[in-house]
Amino acid sequence: MTQTIKDIAETFSLLDEWEDRYRYIIELGHELEHYPETARDNAHKVPGCVSQVWLTSQRNDNGNDPVLTFKGDSDAHIVKGLVYIILALYSGKRASEILETDARAALAELGLDEHLTPQRSNGLRSMIAHIREEAARNKMDSSHHSV
Repeated sequence: MTQTIKDIAETFSLLDEWEDRYRYIIELGHELEHYPETARDNAHKVPGCVSQVWLTSQRNDNGNDPVLTFKGDSDAHIVKGLVYIILALYSGKRASEILETDARAALAELGLDEHLTPQRSNGLRSMIAHIREEAARNKMDSSHHSV
């Protein structure tokens, strides 16, 4: 991923109109890493999203606090951009950092909470919950392996 959540927030602050921000979100979706066709299945589908959203995760080490990298995709343009924003917030961070990150505050800073439909907001919360559950599971899994 080329942009951090800070980069995205800075660009958002330069765009006065929400229509421009929506276009920017859609552009971000085009920058998502290629998502494997084999992972477009129910095992990787995020429940609670109106559009189809898929996420995969990869542990990058076997320590007690592994770094997790996520890939994601959606069948809807605006949602692909939201996936990009969520991955910019979480991907490449340690499980403990993911669990400590206040996604609501970060998304409120972007103003997304005010400008998304209730269904999209629910989908965003589902993606965040999915990633946080993955981080909690990996943090627990790693603590069991270190016995």
